[in-house]
Amino acid sequence: MKIVFLSDDFPPQSFGGAGISTYDLAAGMKKAGQEVFVITTCRKKEEAGEFEYNGLRVFKIASDYPSKWRWYVSLYNRPVLLRVEELLKKIRPDVVHVNNIHFYLSYHSIKVAKRYAKVVVWTGRDVMAFNFAKLTTRRYLENFDYHTTWLDHLNQAKKRWNPFRNFFIKKYLRYADRLFAVSVALKDALEQNGIVNVEITHTGVDLSEWTVSQDSVDLFKSKHELENKKNILFGGRLSEAKGGQKVLVAMVEIVKEFPDARLLVTANLDGHTQKMVTEAQKLGIGDNLIFTGWIKREEMKFAYASADIVLVPSICFDSFPRTVLEAMASGKPVVGTCYGGAPEIIENDITGFVVNPFNSSEITNRVVDLFRIPSKRESFGKASRERVEAEFNIKSKIQYLISVYKILLDKNNDNAQSI
Repeated sequence: MKIVFLSDDFPPQSFGGAGISTYDLAAGMKKAGQEVFVITTCRKKEEAGEFEYNGLRVFKIASDYPSKWRWYVSLYNRPVLLRVEELLKKIRPDVVHVNNIHFYLSYHSIKVAKRYAKVVVWTGRDVMAFNFAKLTTRRYLENFDYHTTWLDHLNQAKKRWNPFRNFFIKKYLRYADRLFAVSVALKDALEQNGIVNVEITHTGVDLSEWTVSQDSVDLFKSKHELENKKNILFGGRLSEAKGGQKVLVAMVEIVKEFPDARLLVTANLDGHTQKMVTEAQKLGIGDNLIFTGWIKREEMKFAYASADIVLVPSICFDSFPRTVLEAMASGKPVVGTCYGGAPEIIENDITGFVVNPFNSSEITNRVVDLFRIPSKRESFGKASRERVEAEFNIKSKIQYLISVYKILLDKNNDNAQSI
């Protein structure tokens, strides 16, 4: 089969969760013997063109515009769509698999894909198909009610709000032959907001990529002064939405019992993170925070391996946090949020703990418990890796999607012959 993946971002320019997951699918399809193409975007004209990335044919389309127009251009980005149509007309794919397109490729690309592909599928990876920002409404955080209103959207987008955006997104999604969500939580959220007939396909990872040499881990620990310390990894920015404030409060208590505890943050010291650093210094735990700065994907594996525990305490709807999956693939116990898809990965009190991130003492107690009982930490880590192998192995996800593609192709071929 000829398969085209559409995604606003794609490695090596971006290493966001959606881009990495799209890359894993594309690479997995190629290994499975399919002919694979990727259409993505970049910001600069000189970066556009056709490239090869790890054996994949990647087409980059330059697109950049003021973010204030996002809620309009994300529906119909004409210059980009002309190039997408040109490429699809040339490739004539059997399948177009649409991923995150809600900034540059735009939702109209689903309709364009339907003109040239026999089958079009869409995978929702976040709440942007119905929301204007991260889902942090009081209705959701207090009652796990996913429903959003026009007033929620207006509060999120303010003067930039496009009242017709969600209507057109639903209209464009009807051109897809199959809609997927990466978690049960996201499926429920989509359906509560009018995007129905959604199926679930959890993200998968390749376990073979998450085994690293001890020498590399030792070198990483030495570089960041993590040797002989109790290391807690916090992946990404130490922002409020990711639970940064609650983690700092928890760290105060953790450090009282374990002064050698270190919170490893794999992010740059940007303006928002700097506020958290200032807060940490006020709390007296500034020396217990270690910032690596932005690190490459390969080095991220060493960060996981250097950690004793991984924290993912998001105070927002986190559809299917890849950090949880990668931590467990690395054999680490995770203390993760009750919001979004994390509870679908973590088996509470078996591979880690599911906590309410608003309760800092709960985070503290779970981390302290794992530090106090090394055998439990090791048991959780072993169970984590086994769970990823059994339930979230990329190979099984690839085979499932191939079977879906074939079923849809056969169905559409039968329909065409009957006309």
